[in-house]
Amino acid sequence: MNPTDSVDLSLVIPLFNEAEVFPQLIARLDALIGALAGQKISTEVVLVDDGSADRTAELIRQACGRTASPGNYRGITLSRNFGHQLAITAGMHFARGEAVAILDGDLQDPPEVVAEFYAKLRGEPSAEGRGTFALDVVYAVRQDRKENMIKRMAYAGFYRLMRRLATVPIPLDSGDFCIMSRRVVNEINAMRERHRFVRGLRSWVGFRQEAHAYPRAAREAGKSKYTIGKLLKLAFDGIFTFSEKPLQWSAQFGLLVALCSVGYALYVFIWRFFAKEAVPGFAALAVGLFFLGGVQLMSIGILGEYIGRIHNEVKGRPLFIVRERFGFADHPHPSANEAASMERT
Repeated sequence: MNPTDSVDLSLVIPLFNEAEVFPQLIARLDALIGALAGQKISTEVVLVDDGSADRTAELIRQACGRTASPGNYRGITLSRNFGHQLAITAGMHFARGEAVAILDGDLQDPPEVVAEFYAKLRGEPSAEGRGTFALDVVYAVRQDRKENMIKRMAYAGFYRLMRRLATVPIPLDSGDFCIMSRRVVNEINAMRERHRFVRGLRSWVGFRQEAHAYPRAAREAGKSKYTIGKLLKLAFDGIFTFSEKPLQWSAQFGLLVALCSVGYALYVFIWRFFAKEAVPGFAALAVGLFFLGGVQLMSIGILGEYIGRIHNEVKGRPLFIVRERFGFADHPHPSANEAASMERT
C-alpha cells in the first residue's frame, strides 16, 4: 500500500510508558486487522508515543518495521510529553482513514469493539461507495467500570457536572473511545485551541452521533498514567473550555453577597437609632469579612483560569512537535521547525 493512499479505517492510539502492555496490544490489533481484512476493510494503525521514558518508542519502531505485519502500522514520537489529548490530536492529524477510531493503548478500550463501531457507523451497505456512512460519530458509553469506588464516583460526578455546565450536550460516561467519519475528523483537526478536550470537541462539531455501550475492561498490565492531578487538569480543561457558567456564577454569587451586605447594613442602621445598647455582632462581622475575602479570591481564581487560557492561545505555539516518524515514506525525521510550520496549517 502506498503510504499516501487513503484507507477505510485508521486506529489512533496514544501511548505513554506502555511497554508492559504493548505486546498484548499488538497481538489484539493484528487479530482485529485480520478480521477486518476478511470484510475487505483496509486498516492502518497510528501509534503515538507521548514522550515515554520506557521502551515504548522502540517498540513502536519495531512494530512499524515488521515485514510480516498484517496491517499498515505507522508510528509518531513526540519531542516530549504533551499530554493525552494532544497525543490524540497528533494521531488524528496523521490518520488517513475515511473513518478514524480513537482508543487507549492500555486495552481498557477493547480493540475488538472497533469492528462493532465501524459496522454501526457504516450502516447498511450503500451503492454510493466508500466514504458514505449512516452516522458520523459512534461514541462508547462505559459500563461496569473496573476502577475503585472513589474513582467511579468522581467520574460519574464529573460527567454530570459537565452535562450541567457545557454549552453543548456532552454524553454521560463517554470518554475518547469512539469512531468518527472523515468530515468530523477534518473539522476537529481545523480547531487549533491548545487546551483540548477531544470528547467535547467531538460533541461540539455535531452531525449524526450515536452511543454504543460496552463493558469497561481493567488494565492488562502496568499502572494508570492518569494521576489525580492529570484528571483534575482534564476536568478543568473541559469545564473552562466549554462553559462560561463559572464566571456567571461568581458574578451572581457576588451580587448575592452584596445584597446580603446591604441588608445587614440596614439592620445595623435601624438598631443604632432605635436600641439603647451597642450594636452586637463583632464576631459575625469578622466572619463576614473573611467570607467576603474568600469569595473575592475564588472569583479572581476563576477569572484567572480563563485569562490563562487566553494567554496560551495568543502565543501561537504549535500544538505538538514531532521528533520522529516510523512507517512514513516522506521525511521520517522532521525538524522541529518543519513540524511547527506543519501544525500551523
